Amino acid sequence: MLRTDALDYHLPDGVIATHPAEPRDAARLLVIRREQPDRFDHRRVANLPELLTPGDRLVFNTTRVLPARFRGLREDTGGRVEGLYLHDAPAEPGAAPDAGLWLAMLKSRRHREGAIVRLLAGEHPSPYTLEMLEPTDDPPGAWRVRVRSDSGGGGAAPVVLESVGLTPLPPYILAVRKAAHDEGDDRLDREQYQTAYADRAQAASVAAPTAGLHFTPGLLAALAARGIDRTEVVLHVGAGTFKPVETDTVEAHPMHAEWCSMSPAAVGEIQRTRAAGGRVVAVGTTSVRTIESYAPLAGAAELPDHLSTRLLVTPGARFAWTDAMLTNFHLPRSTLMALVAARLQDPDEPPLPDGTPVGVERLKAAYREAIERGYRFYSFGDAMLVL
Repeated sequence: MLRTDALDYHLPDGVIATHPAEPRDAARLLVIRREQPDRFDHRRVANLPELLTPGDRLVFNTTRVLPARFRGLREDTGGRVEGLYLHDAPAEPGAAPDAGLWLAMLKSRRHREGAIVRLLAGEHPSPYTLEMLEPTDDPPGAWRVRVRSDSGGGGAAPVVLESVGLTPLPPYILAVRKAAHDEGDDRLDREQYQTAYADRAQAASVAAPTAGLHFTPGLLAALAARGIDRTEVVLHVGAGTFKPVETDTVEAHPMHAEWCSMSPAAVGEIQRTRAAGGRVVAVGTTSVRTIESYAPLAGAAELPDHLSTRLLVTPGARFAWTDAMLTNFHLPRSTLMALVAARLQDPDEPPLPDGTPVGVERLKAAYREAIERGYRFYSFGDAMLVL
């Protein structure tokens, strides 16, 4: 078992990035090779083509981030309400999701069933209202709400949020900006908190697959010219990605579910790459979770169109298809740290004398190196390449 406190580390003030590097691929890149885990190379994301080998394959998560944050005013009290759309909710248990029913996290002084909230577009009333129906325990603190238009139509999330929504930047970025009196620019945030290859048909995430934020059209072209292949998968990132592990061990953590999809063509591409001796390089933990969720199903006569994955990867796990990965620097006590630590060790390596997996100590050593060298952390920060 992995003790949760083993994933703690100290992050000095001023290290959390509030805006991405410019250009994106100028972000710094800490390179770690599993056969030499004590050696750190310091490069840039733009150096990826020379760090990979022709015949390697990058796996990209092409989900698109919705402007899922919203603000409103209670029509009965005038009180301000802030919220985060999570996903469409079914009208009845077991039914298909209803486009007018949302599951949302709500922040207001008082919650009351039946309250009507007028959603705001900027600081002005919009033609959309939100009715607070009932709280729910999945996830804790969320509400089922019904969204309607003054014209009588329903509240399909992509339509409503394009009109009233704000970029769902992580709370830690908003907090650091607020302390620095940085109001930000939501139009710029919408562009920067989106990968260059996000698919408009896959707009359902409430957080970005942040390792992908480093790629530019120029870098993608350079990788293709180098003979680095590309496979696309989808995992819609939920708010649970930011939830810290609160149990004593990571394995006891109730892992959140996320929708993911991988086509038969994508499965075949990965299998052919590995059979030919190439490496599968997952861009971000969401790509890892998608391909590792599908790997056990590869021999089935028919693959499911999509999965609801709760895959939790901890040190000692055996990766079926992930040979290498690009990832950002993650929050303490997170399942994301546990996954990267698992990639930094062989499954059968014994733990340290105190029981800590060696992959965890290697990851924390890499984080210490990054902090000493002035790397920037979290969603808009710099990156690691684990080869």
